[in-house]
Amino acid sequence: MTAPPSAPAAHTPGAHPERRTGIVAPPRLSRARTAVAEHIVRHALARLPLRVRLTGAEDIGLGGPLMDIRDPGAFFRRIGASGLIGFGESYMAGEWDAPDLVGVLTVLADHAAGLVPRPLQRLRGIWAPRRPAAQLNTPEGSRDNISHHYDLSNDLFALFLDTTLSYSSAVFRGFPAEHDLLPAAQHRKIDRLLDAAGVGRGTRLLEIGTGWGELAIRAAARGARVVTVTLSAEQRELARARVREAGLADRVEVRLSDYRHVTGDYDAIVSVEMVEAVGEEFWPVYFQTLDRLLAPGGRIALQVITMPDDRLRASRSTYTWIQKYIFPGGLLPSTEAVERVTAAHTRLRTTERVRFGAHYAETLRLWRERFTERAAEVEALGFDAVFRRMWTFYLAYSEAGFRSGYLDVQQLLLTREETA
Repeated sequence: MTAPPSAPAAHTPGAHPERRTGIVAPPRLSRARTAVAEHIVRHALARLPLRVRLTGAEDIGLGGPLMDIRDPGAFFRRIGASGLIGFGESYMAGEWDAPDLVGVLTVLADHAAGLVPRPLQRLRGIWAPRRPAAQLNTPEGSRDNISHHYDLSNDLFALFLDTTLSYSSAVFRGFPAEHDLLPAAQHRKIDRLLDAAGVGRGTRLLEIGTGWGELAIRAAARGARVVTVTLSAEQRELARARVREAGLADRVEVRLSDYRHVTGDYDAIVSVEMVEAVGEEFWPVYFQTLDRLLAPGGRIALQVITMPDDRLRASRSTYTWIQKYIFPGGLLPSTEAVERVTAAHTRLRTTERVRFGAHYAETLRLWRERFTERAAEVEALGFDAVFRRMWTFYLAYSEAGFRSGYLDVQQLLLTREETA
Protein backbone atom coordinates (compact mmCIF):
# COMPACT_ATOMS: atom_id res chain seq x y z
CA MET A 1 0.00 0.00 0.00
CA THR A 2 1.15 3.54 -0.67
CA ALA A 3 -0.13 6.82 0.68
CA PRO A 4 -3.02 8.38 -1.25
CA PRO A 5 -1.93 10.27 -4.37
CA SER A 6 -2.91 13.63 -2.91
CA ALA A 7 -0.84 13.12 0.25
CA PRO A 8 1.95 15.62 0.80
CA ALA A 9 5.54 14.49 0.69
CA ALA A 10 6.47 12.30 3.62
CA HIS A 11 8.63 13.46 6.49
CA THR A 12 12.26 12.39 6.23
CA PRO A 13 12.21 8.85 7.65
CA GLY A 14 14.40 7.45 10.37
CA ALA A 15 13.67 10.32 12.75
CA HIS A 16 15.41 10.38 16.13
CA PRO A 17 18.28 8.01 15.30
CA GLU A 18 20.06 9.28 18.42
CA ARG A 19 17.58 7.33 20.54
CA ARG A 20 19.03 4.11 19.10
CA THR A 21 22.71 5.09 19.52
CA GLY A 22 24.72 2.47 21.39
CA ILE A 23 22.36 -0.44 20.74
CA VAL A 24 24.94 -2.49 18.84
CA ALA A 25 27.59 -2.31 21.57
CA PRO A 26 26.54 -3.82 24.93
CA PRO A 27 26.92 -1.52 27.97
CA ARG A 28 29.86 -1.68 30.33
CA LEU A 29 28.88 -3.35 33.60
CA SER A 30 30.72 -4.81 36.54
CA ARG A 31 31.14 -8.56 36.68
CA ALA A 32 29.34 -8.66 40.02
CA ARG A 33 26.24 -6.88 38.75
CA THR A 34 26.22 -8.96 35.57
CA ALA A 35 26.45 -12.13 37.65
CA VAL A 36 23.53 -11.05 39.84
CA ALA A 37 21.44 -10.28 36.75
CA GLU A 38 22.33 -13.65 35.19
CA HIS A 39 21.35 -15.50 38.37
CA ILE A 40 17.97 -13.73 38.60
CA VAL A 41 17.15 -14.12 34.92
CA ARG A 42 18.21 -17.77 34.74
CA HIS A 43 16.13 -18.56 37.80
CA ALA A 44 13.09 -16.81 36.28
CA LEU A 45 13.41 -18.43 32.85
CA ALA A 46 13.95 -21.91 34.30
CA ARG A 47 10.44 -21.80 35.84
CA LEU A 48 8.65 -20.75 32.66
CA PRO A 49 7.01 -22.83 29.90
CA LEU A 50 9.76 -21.86 27.46
CA ARG A 51 12.73 -23.60 25.90
CA VAL A 52 15.62 -21.19 26.38
CA ARG A 53 18.73 -21.99 24.36
CA LEU A 54 21.87 -20.25 25.58
CA THR A 55 24.80 -20.49 23.16
CA GLY A 56 27.61 -22.34 24.85
CA ALA A 57 25.47 -23.55 27.76
CA GLU A 58 22.64 -25.94 28.55
CA ASP A 59 19.02 -25.23 27.64
CA ILE A 60 16.75 -24.11 30.46
CA GLY A 61 12.99 -23.80 30.92
CA LEU A 62 10.04 -26.16 31.15
CA GLY A 63 9.55 -26.49 27.40
CA GLY A 64 7.52 -24.38 25.00
CA PRO A 65 8.31 -21.62 22.48
CA LEU A 66 12.03 -21.34 21.73
CA MET A 67 13.97 -18.33 22.95
CA ASP A 68 17.42 -18.42 21.33
CA ILE A 69 19.96 -16.36 23.30
CA ARG A 70 22.87 -16.09 20.88
CA ASP A 71 25.10 -13.85 23.01
CA PRO A 72 24.38 -14.65 26.68
CA GLY A 73 27.10 -12.35 27.98
CA ALA A 74 25.74 -9.28 26.23
CA PHE A 75 22.15 -10.31 27.05
CA PHE A 76 22.78 -10.48 30.78
CA ARG A 77 24.86 -7.28 30.79
CA ARG A 78 22.05 -5.34 29.16
CA ILE A 79 19.48 -6.62 31.66
CA GLY A 80 21.86 -5.93 34.53
CA ALA A 81 22.35 -2.39 33.29
CA SER A 82 18.74 -1.42 32.57
CA GLY A 83 16.33 -4.24 33.34
CA LEU A 84 13.49 -4.74 30.87
CA ILE A 85 14.75 -1.87 28.73
CA GLY A 86 17.93 -3.92 28.29
CA PHE A 87 15.84 -6.98 27.43
CA GLY A 88 14.25 -5.13 24.51
CA GLU A 89 17.55 -3.54 23.46
CA SER A 90 19.16 -6.96 23.37
CA TYR A 91 16.53 -8.07 20.86
CA MET A 92 17.11 -4.92 18.81
CA ALA A 93 20.84 -5.74 18.74
CA GLY A 94 20.16 -9.32 17.57
CA GLU A 95 21.60 -10.92 20.72
CA TRP A 96 18.48 -13.06 21.11
CA ASP A 97 15.70 -14.11 18.77
CA ALA A 98 12.70 -16.40 18.61
CA PRO A 99 10.98 -18.23 15.73
CA ASP A 100 7.69 -17.42 17.51
CA LEU A 101 8.41 -14.04 19.09
CA VAL A 102 4.81 -13.45 20.08
CA GLY A 103 4.68 -16.87 21.74
CA VAL A 104 7.77 -16.13 23.85
CA LEU A 105 6.54 -12.67 24.82
CA THR A 106 3.08 -14.02 25.65
CA VAL A 107 4.60 -16.47 28.14
CA LEU A 108 6.57 -13.63 29.71
CA ALA A 109 3.45 -11.43 29.86
CA ASP A 110 1.48 -14.28 31.45
CA HIS A 111 4.05 -14.40 34.25
CA ALA A 112 4.93 -10.69 34.41
CA ALA A 113 3.92 -10.22 38.05
CA GLY A 114 6.30 -12.93 39.29
CA LEU A 115 9.33 -12.56 37.02
CA VAL A 116 11.16 -10.26 39.44
CA PRO A 117 11.52 -11.65 42.99
CA ARG A 118 9.31 -9.87 45.52
CA PRO A 119 12.23 -8.44 47.55
CA LEU A 120 13.58 -6.81 44.38
CA GLN A 121 10.10 -5.57 43.44
CA ARG A 122 10.07 -3.63 46.71
CA LEU A 123 13.40 -2.09 45.66
CA ARG A 124 12.11 -1.12 42.22
CA GLY A 125 12.94 2.52 42.88
CA ILE A 126 16.63 1.64 43.21
CA TRP A 127 17.17 -0.66 40.24
CA ALA A 128 14.53 0.47 37.75
CA PRO A 129 15.34 3.49 35.53
CA ARG A 130 13.29 6.62 36.15
CA ARG A 131 11.40 8.44 33.41
CA PRO A 132 13.29 11.47 32.08
CA ALA A 133 11.76 14.81 33.06
CA ALA A 134 11.80 15.80 29.38
CA GLN A 135 9.03 13.26 28.70
CA LEU A 136 6.52 15.00 30.98
CA ASN A 137 3.39 15.75 28.95
CA THR A 138 3.30 19.50 29.30
CA PRO A 139 1.99 21.22 26.15
CA GLU A 140 5.57 21.50 24.90
CA GLY A 141 6.56 18.00 26.00
CA SER A 142 3.45 16.48 24.43
CA ARG A 143 4.35 17.94 21.03
CA ASP A 144 7.80 16.33 21.20
CA ASN A 145 6.45 13.01 22.47
CA ILE A 146 3.78 12.77 19.76
CA SER A 147 6.23 13.82 17.04
CA HIS A 148 8.65 11.06 18.11
CA HIS A 149 6.18 8.40 17.01
CA TYR A 150 3.63 9.84 14.62
CA ASP A 151 5.94 12.05 12.57
CA LEU A 152 8.26 9.21 11.58
CA SER A 153 6.81 8.94 8.08
CA ASN A 154 3.28 8.70 6.72
CA ASP A 155 4.65 6.26 4.14
CA LEU A 156 5.90 3.94 6.90
CA PHE A 157 2.46 3.66 8.48
CA ALA A 158 0.81 3.22 5.08
CA LEU A 159 2.95 0.14 4.47
CA PHE A 160 1.34 -1.91 7.23
CA LEU A 161 -2.01 -0.26 8.00
CA ASP A 162 -5.09 -0.81 5.86
CA THR A 163 -6.60 1.69 3.43
CA THR A 164 -8.43 3.53 6.24
CA LEU A 165 -5.06 4.33 7.87
CA SER A 166 -6.62 3.51 11.23
CA TYR A 167 -3.98 2.94 13.93
CA SER A 168 -6.09 1.48 16.71
CA SER A 169 -7.94 -1.74 17.44
CA ALA A 170 -10.47 -2.93 14.90
CA VAL A 171 -13.60 -4.93 15.72
CA PHE A 172 -13.93 -8.15 13.70
CA ARG A 173 -16.92 -10.39 13.09
CA GLY A 174 -14.86 -13.49 13.85
CA PHE A 175 -11.38 -15.01 14.09
CA PRO A 176 -8.93 -15.59 12.58
CA ALA A 177 -9.00 -12.25 10.83
CA GLU A 178 -7.52 -11.45 7.43
CA HIS A 179 -5.91 -8.22 6.25
CA ASP A 180 -8.58 -7.70 3.59
CA LEU A 181 -11.17 -7.52 6.38
CA LEU A 182 -9.38 -4.72 8.24
CA PRO A 183 -11.11 -1.74 6.55
CA ALA A 184 -14.57 -3.08 7.36
CA ALA A 185 -13.46 -3.98 10.89
CA GLN A 186 -12.06 -0.48 11.43
CA HIS A 187 -15.31 1.06 10.20
CA ARG A 188 -17.21 -1.22 12.57
CA LYS A 189 -15.10 0.11 15.47
CA ILE A 190 -15.63 3.72 14.39
CA ASP A 191 -19.37 3.26 13.91
CA ARG A 192 -19.74 1.78 17.38
CA LEU A 193 -18.10 4.89 18.86
CA LEU A 194 -20.14 7.31 16.77
CA ASP A 195 -23.35 5.46 17.61
CA ALA A 196 -22.52 5.49 21.32
CA ALA A 197 -21.86 9.25 21.18
CA GLY A 198 -25.10 9.82 19.26
CA VAL A 199 -23.38 11.38 16.26
CA GLY A 200 -25.68 12.25 13.39
CA ARG A 201 -26.84 15.13 11.21
CA GLY A 202 -26.07 18.48 12.82
CA THR A 203 -24.01 17.04 15.70
CA ARG A 204 -21.19 19.31 16.84
CA LEU A 205 -18.43 16.72 17.26
CA LEU A 206 -14.98 17.15 18.79
CA GLU A 207 -12.39 14.47 18.12
CA ILE A 208 -9.27 14.52 20.29
CA GLY A 209 -6.52 12.74 18.38
CA THR A 210 -7.10 12.93 14.63
CA GLY A 211 -5.00 10.04 13.45
CA TRP A 212 -5.14 10.20 9.65
CA GLY A 213 -8.71 11.41 9.57
CA GLU A 214 -10.88 8.33 9.04
CA LEU A 215 -13.18 8.87 12.03
CA ALA A 216 -13.68 12.55 11.16
CA ILE A 217 -14.51 11.62 7.56
CA ARG A 218 -17.01 8.98 8.65
CA ALA A 219 -18.65 11.34 11.15
CA ALA A 220 -18.92 14.14 8.60
CA ALA A 221 -20.50 11.71 6.13
CA ARG A 222 -23.27 11.29 8.73
CA GLY A 223 -23.85 15.04 8.62
CA ALA A 224 -21.86 16.05 11.70
CA ARG A 225 -19.76 19.20 11.97
CA VAL A 226 -16.35 18.01 13.12
CA VAL A 227 -13.46 19.73 14.84
CA THR A 228 -10.54 17.32 15.19
CA VAL A 229 -7.24 18.13 16.91
CA THR A 230 -3.80 16.56 16.66
CA LEU A 231 -0.25 17.41 17.69
CA SER A 232 1.28 15.64 14.68
CA ALA A 233 2.02 17.91 11.72
CA GLU A 234 2.43 14.83 9.50
CA GLN A 235 -0.98 13.49 10.45
CA ARG A 236 -2.68 16.86 10.07
CA GLU A 237 -1.47 17.35 6.51
CA LEU A 238 -2.50 13.89 5.35
CA ALA A 239 -5.80 14.05 7.24
CA ARG A 240 -6.62 17.35 5.54
CA ALA A 241 -5.79 15.84 2.14
CA ARG A 242 -8.03 12.84 2.80
CA VAL A 243 -10.89 15.07 3.99
CA ARG A 244 -10.61 17.11 0.78
CA GLU A 245 -10.59 13.95 -1.34
CA ALA A 246 -13.78 12.83 0.40
CA GLY A 247 -15.43 16.17 -0.47
CA LEU A 248 -16.02 16.99 3.20
CA ALA A 249 -13.72 19.96 3.77
CA ASP A 250 -16.72 22.17 4.57
CA ARG A 251 -17.67 19.89 7.50
CA VAL A 252 -14.29 19.00 9.00
CA GLU A 253 -11.72 21.31 10.56
CA VAL A 254 -8.37 19.67 11.32
CA ARG A 255 -6.43 21.69 13.87
CA LEU A 256 -2.84 21.41 15.07
CA SER A 257 -3.68 21.97 18.72
CA ASP A 258 -3.24 20.59 22.21
CA TYR A 259 -6.48 19.28 23.70
CA ARG A 260 -6.02 21.69 26.61
CA HIS A 261 -6.34 24.66 24.27
CA VAL A 262 -9.68 23.69 22.70
CA THR A 263 -12.65 25.95 23.43
CA GLY A 264 -16.36 25.78 22.68
CA ASP A 265 -19.29 23.45 23.37
CA TYR A 266 -19.75 20.09 21.66
CA ASP A 267 -22.71 17.72 21.56
CA ALA A 268 -20.36 14.75 21.32
CA ILE A 269 -16.68 14.10 22.00
CA VAL A 270 -14.82 11.08 20.69
CA SER A 271 -11.23 10.10 21.42
CA VAL A 272 -9.58 6.87 20.30
CA GLU A 273 -6.60 5.55 22.27
CA MET A 274 -5.52 9.05 23.24
CA VAL A 275 -5.63 8.99 27.04
CA GLU A 276 -2.68 6.54 26.96
CA ALA A 277 -0.48 9.41 25.70
CA VAL A 278 -1.68 11.95 28.26
CA GLY A 279 0.47 10.87 31.21
CA GLU A 280 -0.81 10.15 34.71
CA GLU A 281 -0.02 13.65 35.97
CA PHE A 282 -2.41 15.09 33.40
CA TRP A 283 -5.26 12.57 33.54
CA PRO A 284 -7.29 14.96 35.75
CA VAL A 285 -6.71 17.81 33.28
CA TYR A 286 -7.69 15.59 30.34
CA PHE A 287 -10.99 14.51 31.86
CA GLN A 288 -11.70 18.00 33.21
CA THR A 289 -11.23 19.28 29.65
CA LEU A 290 -13.77 16.75 28.35
CA ASP A 291 -16.19 17.85 31.07
CA ARG A 292 -15.64 21.53 30.23
CA LEU A 293 -16.19 21.09 26.49
CA LEU A 294 -19.26 18.84 26.65
CA ALA A 295 -22.59 20.59 26.04
CA PRO A 296 -25.50 19.80 28.39
CA GLY A 297 -26.91 16.39 27.54
CA GLY A 298 -23.84 15.50 25.47
CA ARG A 299 -22.05 12.17 25.30
CA ILE A 300 -18.39 11.13 25.26
CA ALA A 301 -17.17 7.92 23.61
CA LEU A 302 -13.61 6.83 24.33
CA GLN A 303 -11.54 3.87 23.19
CA VAL A 304 -8.94 3.13 25.85
CA ILE A 305 -6.17 0.55 26.28
CA THR A 306 -6.04 -0.56 29.91
CA MET A 307 -3.79 -2.58 32.21
CA PRO A 308 -4.55 -4.19 35.60
CA ASP A 309 -4.72 -1.69 38.44
CA ASP A 310 -2.19 -3.54 40.61
CA ARG A 311 0.37 -3.49 37.77
CA LEU A 312 -0.31 0.21 37.17
CA ARG A 313 0.34 0.97 40.83
CA ALA A 314 3.53 -1.11 40.84
CA SER A 315 5.03 0.27 37.62
CA ARG A 316 3.64 3.80 37.25
CA SER A 317 6.98 5.48 37.95
CA THR A 318 9.17 2.99 36.05
CA TYR A 319 10.78 4.00 32.77
CA THR A 320 9.97 1.29 30.22
CA TRP A 321 11.28 0.15 26.86
CA ILE A 322 8.03 1.32 25.23
CA GLN A 323 8.46 4.79 26.73
CA LYS A 324 12.09 5.02 25.65
CA TYR A 325 11.69 3.85 22.06
CA ILE A 326 8.04 3.95 21.00
CA PHE A 327 5.70 6.18 23.03
CA PRO A 328 7.61 8.70 25.16
CA GLY A 329 5.53 9.96 28.06
CA GLY A 330 2.87 7.29 27.63
CA LEU A 331 1.19 5.33 30.41
CA LEU A 332 -1.76 2.96 30.17
CA PRO A 333 -4.50 3.58 32.72
CA SER A 334 -6.50 0.94 34.50
CA THR A 335 -10.28 0.80 34.55
CA GLU A 336 -10.12 1.73 38.22
CA ALA A 337 -7.82 4.69 37.52
CA VAL A 338 -10.31 6.15 35.02
CA GLU A 339 -13.09 5.76 37.59
CA ARG A 340 -11.00 7.36 40.34
CA VAL A 341 -10.00 10.34 38.22
CA THR A 342 -13.43 11.07 36.78
CA ALA A 343 -15.11 10.71 40.19
CA ALA A 344 -12.60 12.96 41.94
CA HIS A 345 -12.18 15.69 39.32
CA THR A 346 -15.25 15.76 37.05
CA ARG A 347 -18.99 15.27 36.80
CA LEU A 348 -18.43 12.54 34.20
CA ARG A 349 -19.46 8.95 34.88
CA THR A 350 -18.98 5.78 32.84
CA THR A 351 -22.40 4.49 31.82
CA GLU A 352 -21.43 1.81 29.28
CA ARG A 353 -18.34 -0.34 28.81
CA VAL A 354 -17.43 -2.81 26.05
CA ARG A 355 -14.20 -4.86 26.19
CA PHE A 356 -12.59 -6.49 23.14
CA GLY A 357 -8.91 -7.19 23.86
CA ALA A 358 -8.83 -10.29 21.65
CA HIS A 359 -9.66 -8.07 18.67
CA TYR A 360 -6.60 -5.94 19.34
CA ALA A 361 -4.40 -9.03 19.37
CA GLU A 362 -5.70 -9.90 15.89
CA THR A 363 -5.29 -6.31 14.67
CA LEU A 364 -1.68 -6.27 15.83
CA ARG A 365 -1.00 -9.66 14.25
CA LEU A 366 -2.16 -8.36 10.88
CA TRP A 367 -0.04 -5.21 11.21
CA ARG A 368 3.02 -7.22 12.27
CA GLU A 369 2.68 -9.70 9.43
CA ARG A 370 2.29 -6.94 6.87
CA PHE A 371 5.26 -5.04 8.34
CA THR A 372 7.40 -8.19 8.08
CA GLU A 373 6.25 -8.89 4.51
CA ARG A 374 7.21 -5.36 3.50
CA ALA A 375 10.57 -5.21 5.25
CA ALA A 376 12.36 -4.37 2.00
CA GLU A 377 10.02 -1.43 1.42
CA VAL A 378 10.56 -0.25 5.00
CA GLU A 379 14.30 -0.39 4.37
CA ALA A 380 13.86 1.53 1.13
CA LEU A 381 12.25 4.35 3.12
CA GLY A 382 15.51 4.69 5.04
CA PHE A 383 14.75 2.72 8.21
CA ASP A 384 17.73 0.60 9.25
CA ALA A 385 17.85 -2.97 10.58
CA VAL A 386 17.86 -1.84 14.22
CA PHE A 387 14.71 0.20 13.63
CA ARG A 388 12.99 -2.73 11.91
CA ARG A 389 13.81 -5.08 14.79
CA MET A 390 12.65 -2.40 17.23
CA TRP A 391 9.32 -2.03 15.42
CA THR A 392 8.86 -5.80 15.12
CA PHE A 393 9.49 -6.15 18.86
CA TYR A 394 7.00 -3.35 19.62
CA LEU A 395 4.22 -4.94 17.56
CA ALA A 396 4.90 -8.45 18.94
CA TYR A 397 5.23 -7.14 22.52
CA SER A 398 1.87 -5.37 22.22
CA GLU A 399 0.17 -8.38 20.64
CA ALA A 400 1.46 -10.60 23.43
CA GLY A 401 0.03 -8.24 26.02
CA PHE A 402 -3.46 -8.66 24.60
CA ARG A 403 -3.13 -12.41 23.95
CA SER A 404 -2.14 -12.96 27.58
CA GLY A 405 -4.92 -10.76 28.92
CA TYR A 406 -2.36 -8.48 30.58
CA LEU A 407 -3.72 -5.67 28.38
CA ASP A 408 -7.29 -4.95 27.37
CA VAL A 409 -9.04 -2.40 25.16
CA GLN A 410 -12.42 -0.90 25.94
CA GLN A 411 -14.96 1.48 24.50
CA LEU A 412 -16.41 3.67 27.23
CA LEU A 413 -19.47 5.88 27.15
CA LEU A 414 -19.25 8.80 29.56
CA THR A 415 -22.10 11.16 30.38
CA ARG A 416 -22.25 14.08 32.76
CA GLU A 417 -23.90 13.63 36.13
CA GLU A 418 -26.06 16.75 36.09
CA THR A 419 -26.81 18.44 39.42
CA ALA A 420 -30.24 19.77 40.28
